[in-house]
Amino acid sequence: MITLSRVSKAHGTDPLFRDVTFSLLPGRRVALLGSNGAGKTTLLEIILGRQDPDDGEVNRAKGVRIGYLPQDVAEPGEGTVLEEVLEGAGEILALEKLLRHLEHQLGETTGAEHDAVLERYGNEQHRFEQLGGYEIEAEAHRVLAGLGFAPEDADRPVRELSGGWRVRVALARLLLSKPDLLILDEPTNHLDIESIAWLERTLVEHPGALLFVSHDRDFIEAVADRVVELAHRTATEYVGSFSDFVEQRELRMEGLRAAQKQQQRELADTERFIERFRYKASKAKQVQSRVKRLEKVDRIEVPEDHDPKVRFGFPTPRRASRVVLSLEGVTKRFDDTPVFTGLDLTIERGWKIGVVGPNGAGKSTLLNLILGLIEPDEGTVTLGTNVDVAHFAQHQVDALRQDRRVVEEFSAGLSDEHRGKNVRTMLGAFGFSGDAGDQEVQTLSGGEQTRLALGRLMANAANLLCLDEPTNHLDISSRDLLEDALVAYPGTVLLITHDRHVIRGVADHILDVRDGTARLHPGGYEEFLERVGTHAATPASGSALSDGRTGARSKAKEADPARDKRREAEHRNQLHRVTKPLRREVTKLEAALEKAEAEVAELTRAMADPAVYEDPRKVAELVAAHGRAKDLAGDLMQRWEAAQLELEAAEAGIAG
Repeated sequence: MITLSRVSKAHGTDPLFRDVTFSLLPGRRVALLGSNGAGKTTLLEIILGRQDPDDGEVNRAKGVRIGYLPQDVAEPGEGTVLEEVLEGAGEILALEKLLRHLEHQLGETTGAEHDAVLERYGNEQHRFEQLGGYEIEAEAHRVLAGLGFAPEDADRPVRELSGGWRVRVALARLLLSKPDLLILDEPTNHLDIESIAWLERTLVEHPGALLFVSHDRDFIEAVADRVVELAHRTATEYVGSFSDFVEQRELRMEGLRAAQKQQQRELADTERFIERFRYKASKAKQVQSRVKRLEKVDRIEVPEDHDPKVRFGFPTPRRASRVVLSLEGVTKRFDDTPVFTGLDLTIERGWKIGVVGPNGAGKSTLLNLILGLIEPDEGTVTLGTNVDVAHFAQHQVDALRQDRRVVEEFSAGLSDEHRGKNVRTMLGAFGFSGDAGDQEVQTLSGGEQTRLALGRLMANAANLLCLDEPTNHLDISSRDLLEDALVAYPGTVLLITHDRHVIRGVADHILDVRDGTARLHPGGYEEFLERVGTHAATPASGSALSDGRTGARSKAKEADPARDKRREAEHRNQLHRVTKPLRREVTKLEAALEKAEAEVAELTRAMADPAVYEDPRKVAELVAAHGRAKDLAGDLMQRWEAAQLELEAAEAGIAG
């Protein structure tokens, strides 16, 4: 479909990347990874034909249809949301227009001409039906719903929407167009967690090729079957998911380090020979041969890991009261539409709270109520004693002085008591160590400016930190920095983010905002998901259905207890007879899977030993064995899941 061969690009004399080679084929889902400034967007534009490479070739199959979602969409048209999305189905709309024209001709023609028009109408109608023309509007509504639009939003003019919702419209339009190659640049930036989950499922089912840029590890893990990492001015392709990429990259680095170490030993031996026999006439030929060999050696280089390894030491804030924040009976409306009604909430000192919920449910409104930026219509919002609040919103990046050096802008945001000799240390904790602190702010990428604004905010001694989508535009290493900083932060945190990995790493409470209220769940994100899933699967205890069934069972039991006991015994015997072979199969597969996974773990540990790489034959054997063990474990996992589902279905069928 599209192949890049040894593609290179430079900005002036500074090389951006070189020798980039990979292919985009039907069915492949490729994640393009790289730090801010590595050249990901430039590479996308080369693939799209908007920029030319300095060297190398880009071969595109004839007639390939490409759909592209940039981070910032162009100015919208004058149509409604539904009209804009339906424009993605251009071929279907053109066919529909042709069919209307042919219908008109049918009424205007007779005889042989009428028969010819009728035959063409039949052919075009069949094609229209094959393309899904009769279901296209329903499909558009389904896509809009998946991306978080309410049914009534379909008739809203696109111009009324915020930038984030316009990006969703553009994404919906692309998904409806079903291009041969779909290219997405940070598609999750403006989505909530539920819409991201829907998009993951949709992209996995996309029949064409997919290339996307993302820094959301969970999203990459769910969607990608290949990873192309743009780093150290070149690109390396890895087959598998994000976790496979991490494992393979580490093995590759270990192999390079071992090979470099072996090469350095051999070079040292050669240099010692040259030095020892340099002035011995009888060895002159051998010496010259080794000198020439040294000059031709292609030295193995191990790319340095430039991700900052830092420890965080924040100023200690003053001690706040145990209850940091309380909301009592809070109601908030916008244009007579209630966002919260009678909301009660208490937050205690030291909690790290991940705020989740669909877009439009009121997460940002809740932060604004807490910050005092808006007033409740009813109820009270009370901060505890000695509570100092710091707030991060996207506009804070826009407020940075572009003409200042990084260290000057960082210092300017600190309070007088913290603007001292440890500024460089604090700045280094956010990835601006050494000369990086002397750059001008205007030379930083968007992600680096976000990191600077976050660092300046967190270096002050506030004890309640409110963050609204701080991960937007941050690359993976910067998100790791933010995660580590929030874990080390000594105060209370309220964090809104769609990055599930960051929530999982930081939060010890989850605040679920939806349906006009906010429910606080103690525990981390995984515990929250388990709790919500269990709760959602259980009928409400006070429902008419639940009460009615319970009452009917009670009356039957009172009528004939002995009969009920016989039936229960018969049911247990039947359940045991039918499910016995299935349970045996599940147990057998569990044991085999446990053994296979233990073998994978053992081989992985063996491959992590640098000494292994001194023997190329042993490395090849280990890699092959590791691959076989992973394949076996994957096959056993699929068989175990299928057997488990069959067992559960059998038990449910008998229970029913």
